[in-house]
Amino acid sequence: MSNQKRIEEAYEQARERYAEIGVDTDRAVDELSSASISLHCWQGDDVGGFEKPDASLSGGGIQVTGNYPGKARNISELRHDLKKAFSLIPGRHRLNLHAIYGQFGQKVPERDQIGPEHFSGWVEWAKTHGLKLDFNATLFSHPKADEGYTLSSRDTGIRKFWIEHVKRAREISAYMGKELGSPCIHNLWIPDGEKDVPVDRFSPRERLLESLDDIYSVKYPHTQVKDAVESKLFGIGSESFVVGSHEFYMGYAMKSGIMVCLDLGHFHPTESVADKISAVLQFSDEVLLHVSRGVRWDSDHVVILNDEVTAVMQEIVRCGALGCVHIALDYFDATLNRVGAWVTGARAAMKGLLLALLEPNIKLREYEDAGLNFERLAMLEELKTMPAGDIWNYFCLKSGVPAGMDWIEEVSAYGQEAASQRG
Repeated sequence: MSNQKRIEEAYEQARERYAEIGVDTDRAVDELSSASISLHCWQGDDVGGFEKPDASLSGGGIQVTGNYPGKARNISELRHDLKKAFSLIPGRHRLNLHAIYGQFGQKVPERDQIGPEHFSGWVEWAKTHGLKLDFNATLFSHPKADEGYTLSSRDTGIRKFWIEHVKRAREISAYMGKELGSPCIHNLWIPDGEKDVPVDRFSPRERLLESLDDIYSVKYPHTQVKDAVESKLFGIGSESFVVGSHEFYMGYAMKSGIMVCLDLGHFHPTESVADKISAVLQFSDEVLLHVSRGVRWDSDHVVILNDEVTAVMQEIVRCGALGCVHIALDYFDATLNRVGAWVTGARAAMKGLLLALLEPNIKLREYEDAGLNFERLAMLEELKTMPAGDIWNYFCLKSGVPAGMDWIEEVSAYGQEAASQRG
């Protein structure tokens, strides 16, 4: 029997089992096919970018560990790796770029001088491969960020430099959205904060507010760009104080009509990001979600199908918010095959969505509304051993990508070849 036949027969059996509890697996697969995840470019080269040769991440409260062979050294290699990754991820997805990933040529512009011309190559590449783009201003790994403050800096010159950089990044985002016919999500995260306890927390936040008002005074159609602001609990070098806290950005987003970005690694380990989604959606039409995995701290481990990912995907589906929550990956691990890290994380996030789509939500709500808490709990437990894996393999087959573990050897072989060619 062929592998395709086995997958199809297993799907039919699983389909019948789910139908018994009121779940239409065909519909779940169709909904999953329409969901898109924004794949982050910076996993491919350890957040180095292309401003200078052999760039490496430094500063800004984040750190990449490891030196696995085969890292992409230029745009051509990065695109080649991305193409491979996308070929192994079921569904149609997006690419998320940082501002340091432009095609700058021999004369690299300062960050307050970048423009659409430096990203036209990415737009054409995206058109060729049927992708849409998202974008991020880059306010780290730069001499003007070394003091730990950017948009909230006491130095007027530094503040103006970064304000102009973010304005340029939003202009580039609007260009991408217009060219590709899909709104480009521009996300803003800054590293501003203090290692030790500050006396004055008010003034930096007052300056950040002024900077943001200046930046977002420039308006673009929502058909071209959608803005988001991203908070953080702490970072390396900002353990005691982060200017852009959750409360600050939540307030600013609500006031300004832009999105708040919820990153799974940017809150206290005991906080539930899943619980925040329904709360934010009471006041905002859309949310940006960064899917990451913190281990004891915001360590940006490769995403896996753990309880947190499962819970956040369940909340999205249970809220009926698949069209309102924009899902992006955000992690960087140089200790293992980088293409494998992309594919593992994306497939894990998609599996989490599938599990959520396979819940009998109508029945579960009936139990809940009737106060049948035992029945609700028992059904949720029984769902954990339902044959979701057979639905997943069928989804992969339908999407034209390897099912099961078949993709692992393919990534390993690709990584070995890339390492030998790239030294």
